[in-house]
Amino acid sequence: MEQVGDEGALRAAPLPPGWDEAVDLEAPPATIPDPADVDVPDALRREIERLMSLYPDRHSATLPALSAAQRLHGWCSPEALDQVAVVMQVTPAYLSSVTTFYDMLRTEPSGSRYVYVCTSVACHVRNAKRIYEAIAEQAEAQGLEGVEVREFECLGACDMAPMASVDGRYVGPLSADDASELVSQVKAGETVLPGRGLPDPGYRLPDTAAEVEGPVPHPSVHAAGGEWPDDELDVPPSEGPPPRPKPVVEPLSPGTSVTGEPEGDEE
Repeated sequence: MEQVGDEGALRAAPLPPGWDEAVDLEAPPATIPDPADVDVPDALRREIERLMSLYPDRHSATLPALSAAQRLHGWCSPEALDQVAVVMQVTPAYLSSVTTFYDMLRTEPSGSRYVYVCTSVACHVRNAKRIYEAIAEQAEAQGLEGVEVREFECLGACDMAPMASVDGRYVGPLSADDASELVSQVKAGETVLPGRGLPDPGYRLPDTAAEVEGPVPHPSVHAAGGEWPDDELDVPPSEGPPPRPKPVVEPLSPGTSVTGEPEGDEE
């Protein structure tokens, strides 16, 4: 594995804005926005309220609520945070702490569409880094605009690795040769790699792609140490003389590690 010698390369990923600013200890405490001051779109309000109804604690709906706001605004803007905060009755500061922690939530405008190429463990060992580089090169060569193209830590679809999420549609397995077609279809607003997406009709995961005729065979299961033949159920007698009893040794005396010799030696 390639070692990174430049310490600055370890921080190549963009950090959330304000991460290096000192905390203002004199600032007033965070408050929940006044509903009279925040205009929340009806569709977004209904969706957030629906999400909160799914959990015993409304805070559990934070991630899907922020995702809903991001789909509407394209990113988690201050306006979007205020809208989610007023419906959930939490502070925008709380939502900001969640937004800056999770990678799938955007803190800056980067286009309403995206291509996330998974480069985590299962995809990494299948050359996912080269696939991402090929897609990024094609995006620049074809002048793809308004689409965020980046690596993603994990998309949770290891069984179809290497793969990518194109506006939420999982496609894979991919190769570097797919990059040109993938980018051109994204640019044209077409379905990317039809038939190779997880929700596509007839799609099968790579390890189940082969058609199996007849009933599915089940593996033969045997005991780890083998099985005794059915016609030899009687355990054979042991061979050799009976074991000799061990002499009884007195326990150690306090302060010593020497035991006395056993008296006599039974034959």
